[in-house]
Amino acid sequence: MQEDGPILVTGAAGFIGHAVAHRLLERGERVIGVDNLNDYYDVSLKEARLATFNGRREFAFHHGDIADAPAMAEMVRANGVTRIVHLAAQAGVRYSLEQPFAYEHSNLAGHLSLLEASRHVPGFRHLVYASSSSVYGERPMGGQGFCEDERVDKPASLYAATKAACELMSQSYTHLFDLPQTGLRFFTVYGPWGRPDMAYFKFTRKIMAGEPIEVYGEGRMARDFTYIDDIVDGVIGALDNPPPQGDHRILNIGDSRPVGLMDMIQTLERVLGREAVKIMKPMQPGDVTATYADVSKLHALTGYHPEVMLEDGLARFAKWYREFYPEEFG
Repeated sequence: MQEDGPILVTGAAGFIGHAVAHRLLERGERVIGVDNLNDYYDVSLKEARLATFNGRREFAFHHGDIADAPAMAEMVRANGVTRIVHLAAQAGVRYSLEQPFAYEHSNLAGHLSLLEASRHVPGFRHLVYASSSSVYGERPMGGQGFCEDERVDKPASLYAATKAACELMSQSYTHLFDLPQTGLRFFTVYGPWGRPDMAYFKFTRKIMAGEPIEVYGEGRMARDFTYIDDIVDGVIGALDNPPPQGDHRILNIGDSRPVGLMDMIQTLERVLGREAVKIMKPMQPGDVTATYADVSKLHALTGYHPEVMLEDGLARFAKWYREFYPEEFG
């Protein structure tokens, strides 16, 4: 492959960032990872993800805040970065009700910091950044799922609002500075090394502890569960296919096979070999009933085709969980 500068991956200690960085290293890229290791969830899990890079000479980690615009600009300039995968963000719908300014800092100021750093680089090639399916809000879906051309002006949470704002910010920077960008609207991602705040992870922890699980929306919600390896395929496929100079595009990245919440729980019970005690709860503020991705645009661009079915993916997660938390299995 041609000699290129390193790829900057923000959120490298996070779930998706960690997996993307490893895949890039496996194909011979140099990677600079950035993460502030905040305490939104267990920092030791983030540190354990980072430890998997030990001995990888082509990986350099910087503990820093993406909203520190001067530091990010210098990092990009000094290292000759012309490709960025920007995955760092304050995640979580419900947490945005408790700590709204964390979203303003990480998602808005942080995104602007990366835009500014990118637009001053001569020959900058591609900024791929994380948006979210949350931008579609709470409304009925078409038969083929949410598509990128639909309006996203009625977010149901502050988290969704910040992600929609990031898309508008990126559009303006492409218009003003010809900055080639791709925004990826992620649908629910799961798998080994996942985020403990996600439902499948929280359910696993409670089931193994013999504690009841709270099932929101009376179990009537559905999600487009997408296995981490399939997500990485799509992220790197998008990175390798930048839009023409001066273009900004939005792409869904999901599984396109929505699964009901109760079906997911039943699958999790099977792979764990234990039954959950369920407490049915109403919908929580900011939640949406269903998400379902139309990924035809990403498929046309990259050949993206998710392969891992939920039962297999959750079985792989359960295997990892047993190895990472052996004390919970006696």
